[in-house]
Amino acid sequence: MDASGISDPLLEQARRAFPALWPPHAKEGSVSFDNAATTHKPVKVIEALQAHYLSHNANVHRAGYALAENATKEFEGTRRRVASFLGAANSSEIVFTRGTTESINLVAEAWGSTHIRPGDEILLTPMEHHSNLVPWQRLAARAQARLRFLPLDPRTGGVETREVAGAISPKVRLFAMTHISNVTGACNPIDEWIGICRRHGVVSLVDAAQSAAHRPLDAARLGCDFLACSAHKMYGPTGVGVLYGRSEILHAMPPWQSGGQMVESVDWEQSTYARPPHRFEAGTPPIAEVAGLRAAIEFLGELGWARIQTHESALVQQALDLLGSLPFVTVLPAPPGRAGIVSFLAKDTHPEDLAAFLNTAGFAVRAGRHCAEPFLRALGADSALRISFALYNTPAEVTRFVTELRRIHRELTT
Repeated sequence: MDASGISDPLLEQARRAFPALWPPHAKEGSVSFDNAATTHKPVKVIEALQAHYLSHNANVHRAGYALAENATKEFEGTRRRVASFLGAANSSEIVFTRGTTESINLVAEAWGSTHIRPGDEILLTPMEHHSNLVPWQRLAARAQARLRFLPLDPRTGGVETREVAGAISPKVRLFAMTHISNVTGACNPIDEWIGICRRHGVVSLVDAAQSAAHRPLDAARLGCDFLACSAHKMYGPTGVGVLYGRSEILHAMPPWQSGGQMVESVDWEQSTYARPPHRFEAGTPPIAEVAGLRAAIEFLGELGWARIQTHESALVQQALDLLGSLPFVTVLPAPPGRAGIVSFLAKDTHPEDLAAFLNTAGFAVRAGRHCAEPFLRALGADSALRISFALYNTPAEVTRFVTELRRIHRELTT
């Protein structure tokens, strides 16, 4: 174990692979605890982006010259790699988007516009990020449908599976569920919930934005109809994400956006559309970013889920123990098995004030409503301070954070 407190040599080596953590890119001692918003990128990802532009820069699927053929080969090869990473049955179930938000909007528009009718119901958890709430609000308003929300247990910060079973009725067409809350780190038992959906013929969508870098995902085993995630929260580039869609359901969906690449043939008056996934990828896709996504997946694979989860679980427990020893701190609740996110309130101080002073101490943290206003209100808070962990964070950083928090709170309240 070195001064960081990391006992795993491979994780310590991996920490060295993130240039943004070290001088000259970062001040000595600066700490990133805002990883639920976005993660830093390892050298492998940065080099993949650079290599694309230096050696493989061409548009995909369009030209027959060698450079373009190679770019297409790499692009579709990554699609197959992502399919394996997410447990898809085949690569045609993988649609490249700009991120989780666009993936969910794609489903709301392409699937929702043809399947949600007046009087239908869309079921949601109370802990949804706005990206898995606002698109359904818009769809419900257009279709004259209704949103229903599962009840939250304010003591545990979770939703009981029996409430899911009780909420399913013949009117429910879709259950859109977050896997891991971006506010509390609550990890929902989506395997149980998806099973309930399948037994009742309800379409399921999983928002995996906060889980793709922290938990293994197997869409085929889960049996979900849709799953969405973003590269930039899993050590990859911004501007690219993934929508997994079960093959049968994708083939039955009309396109969302239209233009080049998503067509099979075009006449003056009408067009026919390509088969999935290309039907949903109008225009030039994020080619370089897809190369970076592949590098991020390979990076995670080299470390292995067991190592990542063990490390992050230890950081969470350490943070909960140390914050629990501070009489002025109230941690927002989550059921057992919380992922690497902790949000809390500090007595007599505003979260944004604390965040500003913590910034001067070298800590990047997030304060506010975290794009989940209704959930925070359900927990009795208007704003909260959030720390969120990545595989490069250390026990020493957690200890120093709590020490600085105690000092800053004392200075602000005395």
